[in-house]
Amino acid sequence: MVANGSGRLASSSMHHASIRTANIHRAIAFYEQLGFVVNERFTTGYTLACWMSGLDGRIELIQIPEPHPAADAFNDEHYTGYYHLSFDLTQTVADLPQWLEELQAKFVAASAEQPEQISPLKVLLEPTQQMIGDRVYEVAFIADADGLPLEFIRVMNHE
Repeated sequence: MVANGSGRLASSSMHHASIRTANIHRAIAFYEQLGFVVNERFTTGYTLACWMSGLDGRIELIQIPEPHPAADAFNDEHYTGYYHLSFDLTQTVADLPQWLEELQAKFVAASAEQPEQISPLKVLLEPTQQMIGDRVYEVAFIADADGLPLEFIRVMNHE
């Protein structure tokens, strides 16, 4: 929170998470399968970019000319830096394993229709339960089109 001109605190929120991608068209197709929609297409200096919204958040995709392979943030225990994006599905999904199975089937079908744009979904961590604080979560990880880890969480026994 920050003080506004009247001395009162005004709330603020995160605007977006920015993702550099080797192929913006493949990245858009991937995130569309998750329910994201393109809000704005633009160029940032020398390259293509867009904002997408979905899963109660906003991402920015930026195509990188001549990209280098990304670090393996999920499997390299010595990696430091941004690790993953996390999406809370508590309000929208009743069963994370079933949701992931349906998502995998959706990606298989989409990859059969558009093999140049969409690959079958890569699951990094099958749904598992994890105690965080005083709550039990279902947690799963998948990789996006560039291998960036994406976490999906759901509070168990949420009312």
